[in-house]
Amino acid sequence: MFIFENSTQTYVKAEIFPADITNLPLKKDGWKFNWKIASKTLNCKTYCLRLDQNPLEIQGCLLLRIFENMQIMELLEIAPHNIGNKNKKYDNVAGCLIAFACRESFKLESVYRGFLSFESKTTLKKMYIEKYKAEHAFGNKMFIGPKAGIWLIDNYLNKTI
Repeated sequence: MFIFENSTQTYVKAEIFPADITNLPLKKDGWKFNWKIASKTLNCKTYCLRLDQNPLEIQGCLLLRIFENMQIMELLEIAPHNIGNKNKKYDNVAGCLIAFACRESFKLESVYRGFLSFESKTTLKKMYIEKYKAEHAFGNKMFIGPKAGIWLIDNYLNKTI
């Protein structure tokens, strides 16, 4: 998989890996969530995205949970240096993490195979719908269905340069 480096206008190779307490980002470094506490949530798995060329710098984090045979995206955060339109270092980080979550949902052996459920902040709903093909369920609940999930996997994880 590749993310886009804005300063060079090139794609750089990245990977998503299962994180543990030793390699999670910290709030003191500008992250909004306390990933060390979140990663201890029962029945959850934490994943981080990093560059192949710089494996110590985390570009984004994802917390997934399976609840009642459904894949839930509990938390998603991109690194502080990847936020905004003007000065962000890398683009496509969130897309890669969401596509990864979709791919994980296809591993389920249930009627919810291929569905990713999550709760969105009100201000982000429109972006999830337009950029990631999410659908509104009710309230702040949203989901990405199998067809959109395959599209995300193809466009973010299977992209070749």
